[in-house]
Amino acid sequence: MRFLLQITYNGAGFQGFQIQNEGRTVQYELERILKRMHKQFVRIHPSSRTDRGVHALCQYVHFDTHLNLTPEKWQHAFNSALPDDIYVTEVKRISEDFHSRYDCIGKAYRYKIYQGLHRDVMKTGIETYYPHELDLDLMNEAAQHFLGTHDFTSFCSAKTEIENKERTIYSFKVTKTPDGYDFHVIGSGFLYNMVRIMVQHLLDIGQGKKDGSETVAIIAARDRKVAGKTAPAEGLYLEKIYLTAEELEQDVPAGTKIIMKNHPKPLTTDPGML
Repeated sequence: MRFLLQITYNGAGFQGFQIQNEGRTVQYELERILKRMHKQFVRIHPSSRTDRGVHALCQYVHFDTHLNLTPEKWQHAFNSALPDDIYVTEVKRISEDFHSRYDCIGKAYRYKIYQGLHRDVMKTGIETYYPHELDLDLMNEAAQHFLGTHDFTSFCSAKTEIENKERTIYSFKVTKTPDGYDFHVIGSGFLYNMVRIMVQHLLDIGQGKKDGSETVAIIAARDRKVAGKTAPAEGLYLEKIYLTAEELEQDVPAGTKIIMKNHPKPLTTDPGML
């Protein structure tokens, strides 16, 4: 049997999602519980592998099991043993040919900054302090250059091991909030540090350090050195994972062409599994 977990977590206390040689990880906490229940190691498969300090409002993982438990009992088993900074919000039994990573067709990220005369220690680890004056129109104008399908080599970490750096951005908006700004981006997928590099690029434009019209040339250069610095991890949230085209179409501009990596598979083959 294959089960899908929808989880949320505060990334401030983790070295990232994926297991590391040292430090806490989200993957370890989940697999620790599965190992205790199965008396043997059970691998989980995430839709996304967030970096150190990055949060998730919605993340999916699936695992296979021979244990005959209902979704409600699985949810209770996890939440009664997980630390306070991870929570399982939903559990579904899914088709055994559905994969939470390979059948993910899109992701949404939100980057949150706050402003003010002083840094707020209560927001340490959950939002980024950026006290400089910003031009909202300039940032939104430049953000539109990211839309469409591009090679994002200039906007990903030099440590990125994936050879194909082509991704599609469906929507990118910067909005004013009561205490700062939110950067919201939806795409087919994202490379290592990609969102944080794009956000810092827009912040530099909003502050007047860069000319937004240069964004097109920076993308075309396919050179990490020309894109500038990387925004801190603490302000970044994995906000949504899209597993169906219908979900994605609701959040992107009307008429947007959705890129399907493979033939879509249903989450379940039997309504009774839910």
